[in-house]
Amino acid sequence: MSKKSIAVIFGGASSEHKVSCLSASYIINCIDREKYDVLSIGITRDGRWFLTNADTEKIANGEWQSLPDNRQAFISPDPTLGGLVVLSDGKSDVIRLDVVFPVLHGKNGEDGTVQGLLELSRIPYVGCGVAASACCMDKVFTNMILRDSGIDEAGFTWFYTYELNSSLDKCVAQVESALSYPVFVKPANAGSSVGISKAENREGLIKAFKVASNEDSKILVEENIIGKEIECAVFGNEDIFVSIAGEIAPSKEFYDYEAKYESGDSELYIPAKISDEVMAEVRDTAKKAYRIFGCAGLTRVDFFVTNEGRILLNELNTLPGFTSISMYPKLMAACGKNGDRLIDELIDLALEK
Repeated sequence: MSKKSIAVIFGGASSEHKVSCLSASYIINCIDREKYDVLSIGITRDGRWFLTNADTEKIANGEWQSLPDNRQAFISPDPTLGGLVVLSDGKSDVIRLDVVFPVLHGKNGEDGTVQGLLELSRIPYVGCGVAASACCMDKVFTNMILRDSGIDEAGFTWFYTYELNSSLDKCVAQVESALSYPVFVKPANAGSSVGISKAENREGLIKAFKVASNEDSKILVEENIIGKEIECAVFGNEDIFVSIAGEIAPSKEFYDYEAKYESGDSELYIPAKISDEVMAEVRDTAKKAYRIFGCAGLTRVDFFVTNEGRILLNELNTLPGFTSISMYPKLMAACGKNGDRLIDELIDLALEK
């Protein structure tokens, strides 16, 4: 039986480029080479696509970008080609692809853009479709859908960044009318806590606006929630599996980029230190949200659980981190799906979908 070809896409024009490379390294190492021929497609920070023969160490540390044998390549939207167009010496070749694993975090990858390309090409791919990816990526859309679905979420307000330039005072008044300090200010479309600030007062709010506006054209402001940070790993297409919940005790005031991927000081508790009743409700809510948003393949669903027992859904991550300290693979391993098995089954879900 001939092996199928799988393309792993990583990097990307995103603030999460580095994390994507780390995740791709983990995933490539887990792919069964007896079943799949693996093609590694790296996207630079400025959006150039290359087929690379880099080993996973060079992918993880970023050295892949400077390898001399990298070849320009791109996935064609033409479904009759069904594959990767590789450019070399003024010629082009097409490599047929059976499945794609878009290991892209954040903008220009996790937000439905690459998923749209793959839909046009009719190549099966791991993870959520266009609409689910776009809606889960945009925190404003996420909160609106949660609110209309009866799922509790933090109080929020939002506006476009151009409104800051035309009427900063109005934006400040909007926040102060809707919420009380402290508040969290977030770019609507960014992941790994990039661009997020906690504002204790009006001066801090204006500074936080500037930080968030560097990442996106839409800004979300949320109430400050005091409670445990709880996460579930969700897996499946129509038949949905929800892991036990894990808990994060951040090494900093909140679980920012450094705490997630660089310091390694945050504590992870699996299972979370919550009651059986809260655990059941968290898992049920994660499954409900997964269905409402139309997720497929995988998603990590993040919650806050307050001391009073209030359960708030914070966000859904349609392509969560797959680094050595990432919660999604740790949660799935705790439920019997270790790295190799998990990746193999995720690829099967893509082919099934």
